[in-house]
Amino acid sequence: MSRQTRGRKFTTIMRIFKTGFINFFRNFSLSVAATAVMVVTLTIVLFFVIANATFNHSIQEINDKINVSVYLKDNISEDKKEGLMQDLRSLSNVKELKYVSKEDALKQYREDNKDNLELLLAVSQTDNPLPATIQIKPKDPSRNEEIKTVLERSDIKELQSDETSYSGDRKEAIDKISTATTFFKKAVFVSVVVFAFISMLIIFNTIQMAIFNRRDELRIMRLLGASTWFIRGPFIVETMFYGVVSAVLSIVICNALFVVQEQAFDSSTLGLLDITYANQYFADNFFIFFGMQLLFGMSIGAISALIATKRFLRFSNKSHILWRKRQQTL
Repeated sequence: MSRQTRGRKFTTIMRIFKTGFINFFRNFSLSVAATAVMVVTLTIVLFFVIANATFNHSIQEINDKINVSVYLKDNISEDKKEGLMQDLRSLSNVKELKYVSKEDALKQYREDNKDNLELLLAVSQTDNPLPATIQIKPKDPSRNEEIKTVLERSDIKELQSDETSYSGDRKEAIDKISTATTFFKKAVFVSVVVFAFISMLIIFNTIQMAIFNRRDELRIMRLLGASTWFIRGPFIVETMFYGVVSAVLSIVICNALFVVQEQAFDSSTLGLLDITYANQYFADNFFIFFGMQLLFGMSIGAISALIATKRFLRFSNKSHILWRKRQQTL
């Protein structure tokens, strides 16, 4: 490729970028409307991402405290205890096993209730009433049924002095937490897709309106031999500029809201959302979020422009072919 050819290509690219920036201000009202919608979309998407990370953090903290306790009979032999623990270790959902003897259970009970003299007095007047326990920490509490199935085997049931802790109200609470986690993750994904689609649809219509306003100018360019990318390029640059402006405004709005929230709310939590963690998560990943917003915004704009201009250029090509045929018949 000669230096002159490279120079012409560079000049063409610069003209495309220049025209795209000019068009942004030329169609200012349309640009403001499209940018506003994209700002709302990017802001909502960012808040969903942060809320999802914060929610997962809160759920993980809860999950770390969830365990299944198996209460053993006092007369169980060492071999049977080791056999049971071996069976539990073989399960894919078991993260950690801990054996707590009767003596350790009593010691822990006294430590937990050291301020309750009545309970301490009651437990000291009898033989140790607490059973030895195997504490199971699951990897995923939503898959606790796998552990429960093993524990309900008849040969293992005979070793237990009472129902496991994964039963009754506690089981119901753990299952609700797992269900809520799964639902929230799906809701976040669906919401992001919906808002991205709405944003693309509005930007698509904005570009269609811009094309309609400049249809005569674009047809003349086509008749004069302008390439497809020379016509399409400015629209893509214009919509990518929507994305850049929207990303900057979105990140500024999110940052301002976090600053205001930190000053306005005394509480560090809002339901399952740890606000302090959300603030720290946003600050630690600020530049990643900014880059993500830029990429997401520019992608939405560019894809919308590609689709919109493709429809116009297809129609324009047909018109151009018909015009040339008419010229040839004259």
